[in-house]
Amino acid sequence: MSIMTVTGRTVALGLQPEWGSSLSGSHLLPEPRAHRHSLRPHCGMEGRRLVSGRPVMSPLVSPAGRFLSLEELRALVKPSDDTLRTVKHWLQKHGVLSCDTIVTGDFLQCQMYTRTAEELLPGAHFVRYVKGDEHVIRSSSPYSLDADIAPHIDFVGGLHRFSKDRKVLRRGKGAEDNVAVEFHLGVTPSILRQRYNLSDSDVGTHPNNSQACAQFLEQYFSPADLSEFMSLFGKSFEHRREVDQVVGQQGGGRAGIEASLDVQYIMSMGANISTWVFSNPGRHESQEPFLDWILLLSNMTFLPWVHTISYGDDEDSLSLAFMQRINVEFMKAAARGLSILFASGDDGAGCRQVSKDKKRVPPELPGLQVSVHVPYVTTVGGTSFKNPFQVTYEVTDYISGGGFSNVFSMPDYQVSAVSQYFTSSVKMPPESYYNRRSGRAYPDVAALSDNYWVVMNRVPVPWVSGTSASTPVFGGILALINDQRIQRGLSPLGFVNPALYRLRGNGTDALYDVTEGCHLSCFDDQVLAQGFCAAPSWDPVTGWGTPNYPALLKSLL
Repeated sequence: MSIMTVTGRTVALGLQPEWGSSLSGSHLLPEPRAHRHSLRPHCGMEGRRLVSGRPVMSPLVSPAGRFLSLEELRALVKPSDDTLRTVKHWLQKHGVLSCDTIVTGDFLQCQMYTRTAEELLPGAHFVRYVKGDEHVIRSSSPYSLDADIAPHIDFVGGLHRFSKDRKVLRRGKGAEDNVAVEFHLGVTPSILRQRYNLSDSDVGTHPNNSQACAQFLEQYFSPADLSEFMSLFGKSFEHRREVDQVVGQQGGGRAGIEASLDVQYIMSMGANISTWVFSNPGRHESQEPFLDWILLLSNMTFLPWVHTISYGDDEDSLSLAFMQRINVEFMKAAARGLSILFASGDDGAGCRQVSKDKKRVPPELPGLQVSVHVPYVTTVGGTSFKNPFQVTYEVTDYISGGGFSNVFSMPDYQVSAVSQYFTSSVKMPPESYYNRRSGRAYPDVAALSDNYWVVMNRVPVPWVSGTSASTPVFGGILALINDQRIQRGLSPLGFVNPALYRLRGNGTDALYDVTEGCHLSCFDDQVLAQGFCAAPSWDPVTGWGTPNYPALLKSLL
């Protein structure tokens, strides 16, 4: 699916194509060209005043504590009349008449043939690529824009990249693990509640509270699995056995482990809270189903207050223009009071070959999740128990994604915490491997990410791991705090990062500090597979640490 983004004024131009997995490196085979294949591009208009400097605050930072309605947001981000006229004329001149828009008025979705798209985007050369039953239409060459339309177009996306599969980790345990009978055999809701100090009565009760997770790439949860999971693991606390609303296409067939993990754990931590699932199949023309998801949020008046997403892409695989535009969408979500959490990824600091003699650790943007690094989302890393079969203190999970963005600047709320980390005595990777001083740091927080039980296709499955687990856990806890805030007549948390950094900076015990362990990086003689390491206070492996629910609740009320 092509995505065109149109600026509200002649600012924020980004005309680079989205280069991801190369065409030659994919397993998709090109078919002979056909000009009558159909495309459905998105045209999005960038928010003028929101981008030009209006601050987006949590109610805990802004005394007013008031968020924008969808109509108020529309008034803020709608494009100029000049942009609307110019883009409309541009499309109609090429015979593009069938377009839909969204409530905020800053995206269009238009149906056209590939021949027309090539006329609109000089240089583009569309080919249909096929792999088994899957197919995508992609351009094998970069595009450009005519001078008269370029000032109004932010980016055109979904033209070059192929889908990136996301896999949840499974870690088997060998026979040498002699587990005593009093030890637990993996993480379940009761273990999480014990560790994070949630009592059986810590459940949601307010009818206006809600939470959500998103599923992508043919990952579907099973209602029967959810019911079975709650029967096995939710006996001690009040809970719901059903998702209240599925937005999008909920497929049949076998359940996916990713979707099962997300739904079962957000509903067991944010227990008894109304839960939505946003289902985004997107495997054919919709290269970025993540973008479809965020646009869907922008088009809905009533939404859950907390959203968790467990998918991601590397910054290197996305265009600067695309990432900047996505950042605007998250600003818009924050302005409406949404708390959006992303998994930090499961590759540690990662490793990318920059040249023959140089490597670096690239930040991963959880996307189909896209972006752990944008300033307006909360990124969740991963931890493990010190003793994997007892409820002990936590250490880093070596797969926990973390580091520093090469694209987004470090927001003000992070500066003090990151500066303190770099004055600590922990061993650092060589400075040439990462963007030390100026990039948005991540993760912000963490939770257990190792050895979960999940029910999939009616069967309990052990040893499921990854930040895909920690993210719905933390999201469910924030949803519980929202429940208490709403009961007291307060607004939901909204964008919570500034408050979290301020709380831990003041030395509260709202989050358990994780100070042991490192995560993975390049396997070379310079770093020997060691990325960043945990340290007192914030660190780029576990952020500020894991939730201590009673203290966190008290601090955020």
